[in-house]
Amino acid sequence: MAICAESSSLSSGSGAKVWLAHGLILSAAVAAAAGAYFLRRSKGFRSRVIGIIPARYASSRFEGKPLVHILGKPMIQRTWERAKLASSLDSVVVATDDERIAECCRGFGADVIMTSESCRNGAERCSEALQKLAKSYDIVVNIQGDEPLIEPEIIDGIVQALQRAPDAVFSTAVTSLKPEYAFDTNRVKCVVNSNGYAIYFSRGLIPFNKSGKVNQKFPYLLHLGIQSYDTEFLKIYPKLEPTPLQLEEDLEQLKVLENGYKMKVIKVDHDAHGVDTPEDVEKMEAIMREKNIE
Repeated sequence: MAICAESSSLSSGSGAKVWLAHGLILSAAVAAAAGAYFLRRSKGFRSRVIGIIPARYASSRFEGKPLVHILGKPMIQRTWERAKLASSLDSVVVATDDERIAECCRGFGADVIMTSESCRNGAERCSEALQKLAKSYDIVVNIQGDEPLIEPEIIDGIVQALQRAPDAVFSTAVTSLKPEYAFDTNRVKCVVNSNGYAIYFSRGLIPFNKSGKVNQKFPYLLHLGIQSYDTEFLKIYPKLEPTPLQLEEDLEQLKVLENGYKMKVIKVDHDAHGVDTPEDVEKMEAIMREKNIE
């Protein structure tokens, strides 16, 4: 896995752009704002980071998914073990509303926060868990429990992206979309602007051209489920009313964009191997055997 990067360069003129690490293209003005982060970092600007793995037992597509075994280990354990390798996280906890999941996680040594069944999505579960933590944090990373092969570098990458973008309250990652997933509604697509901020997310193919076919030359982007939030924003997120686009696409990221908040996006090289259905378990195990992951 590699996080896209370019050597730093600055061209002249009002349209000057700066290439920064993690594949973010920033205007000179935004780059200056990002630079302000480094001036404030000594004061602890967004320095305290916790990873939260939201996990629920009930699921319309795959009930009990967090507990399904992947080569002998519960999937939630494999995700937790990968998250623990991220250098940017001060702590990692599992947030769940189900005692079966809680008992399993405590069994392999994870800290567990019990949350209510009323949480409508992972962000709301992370928000509730945040309120119950004994310590305070500046950034919460929402780590999807069905990505047991998530790279620690991706976690670190989205944390750094949020730290370097003071005007953003949210950060996430994308990777190249494989043509065979173009019309798979379980694969969420993303488009970003020239400054590295998200424009839109969709279950459909975006952008969509007049021919109605996949353009083999266009760099479509696949959204990865991992995301991080400024904790002050996360506290108010559940209070925001559901938005039309969010409800139509069933994508929680759209509520953030529809309310006018900024979301930073990094592009990474990652073979997306999430487990969405029971059929994906066998595929995941085959990939892990191929990669010699025990």
